[in-house]
Amino acid sequence: METSNTLGEYLRARRERIRPEEVGLRVSGQRRTPGLRREEVAMLAGISTDYYLRLEQGRDRSPSTQVLDALADVLRLDADQTAYLHALTRPKSRRAARPRDRKVPQGTLLLLDALPMPAFVQDRYLTVLAANAMAEALSPALRPGVNRLVAAFLDPREAELYADWEQVTAAAVGQLRASMAADTDDPRLVALVGELSVKSERFRQMWARKDIARVSGGPARLRHPQVGDLELHREKLLVAGADGQMLVVYHAAPHTPSAERLALLGSLTAPPAHSPDRTRRPSL
Repeated sequence: METSNTLGEYLRARRERIRPEEVGLRVSGQRRTPGLRREEVAMLAGISTDYYLRLEQGRDRSPSTQVLDALADVLRLDADQTAYLHALTRPKSRRAARPRDRKVPQGTLLLLDALPMPAFVQDRYLTVLAANAMAEALSPALRPGVNRLVAAFLDPREAELYADWEQVTAAAVGQLRASMAADTDDPRLVALVGELSVKSERFRQMWARKDIARVSGGPARLRHPQVGDLELHREKLLVAGADGQMLVVYHAAPHTPSAERLALLGSLTAPPAHSPDRTRRPSL
């Protein structure tokens, strides 16, 4: 689980994953410390060892932008990881947290219902808020009320569905951490991470790595039990004015076997013509 010293934990996790040779240091003898030593990070970043120690121990939580950028260079952080590092040092508002609106905008619900391909809306915790019939036909985890991260790690059907399940789960964990940089004490996040840490050894190990992943779409390879292998594209679009809600759409390239199989899935799950509402809404 996370502690209040998120900056120090992140620095230590990244430091332990950098080999001395990667930053031009010569290694002699046996090293007990995995990765870089604290004094090595401090030297390479141009700060004192004592100051770096204070950062890792959480005794100083307001380093300058210049110090953070220097540490990012030493720890070989990419742009997303560097942005996350900076986010960990931003002061949090003392105003009471406003309740998060979980209501999906009506226009977005109408769009879900009109789309001929699997589509759903999820919140920042990766819980599905609304889904169309095609999404639920694609996976039982794509229905309102289901947390996709919990399903990915604890539902064996998800591991069977995604041909690249290991990459999918790694990306999901990294995206969750990136999106929650400034809210690591969020009660829902704490509960979600706690549940998965207890029930999934793989999640516990991956969360401890503190990897960051950009929230983005990309290819998705699925092995659907009814229509077979699907090579799909996954798009992720923020829902305007809806506090972290994201519209996720799966689609296939035209005139491909996957497009034909996706169309077949649609025909198998088509609702009755008289049905007034095909989109599943959450029961809030």
